[in-house]
Amino acid sequence: MQIRKERPEDYDSIYDVVKKAFESAEHSDGNEQDLVTALRKSDSYIPELALVAEVKGKIVGHIMFTKAKVGDNTVLALAPLSVLPEYQRKGIGTALIREGHSIAGKSGYGYSCVLGSEIFYPKSGYVPADTLGISPPFDVPRENFMAYKTDSHSPEIKGTIEYAKEFGIKSDDK
Repeated sequence: MQIRKERPEDYDSIYDVVKKAFESAEHSDGNEQDLVTALRKSDSYIPELALVAEVKGKIVGHIMFTKAKVGDNTVLALAPLSVLPEYQRKGIGTALIREGHSIAGKSGYGYSCVLGSEIFYPKSGYVPADTLGISPPFDVPRENFMAYKTDSHSPEIKGTIEYAKEFGIKSDDK
């Protein structure tokens, strides 16, 4: 397996991977592939943190980290993470996360946040985000809104995450 940055010629394959990955997902709005396209065109897009996993030259996984804010601090939002169904549970998603965290830490991003499985993401070091001072902008079970400190030297932060507008997320208190 090879992990590398996405390239424009990958976009159609990525669209298909994301769509297929979420077709049978328990929590999905069915638009994750369109979110990837929208985020790629946004100010929040970070090209070095949009990665693909290839097996024998075939794109089988994709991950995207985009800029988000907690107060005056730029953090990352991990979304979406996609692996073709027939390649799931083989470590590809975990490898994509690990590589993303490595790049993020070296690039000066101190935190990554994710809304997702309380079973899967803790295996990659994610903890309930409130333990790191980060609150969600909406009501969600504590165990499903998580964060990871990508750089152990990052200063402590406190506040509510503000996602890129492409996510279509409004704060409960707005």
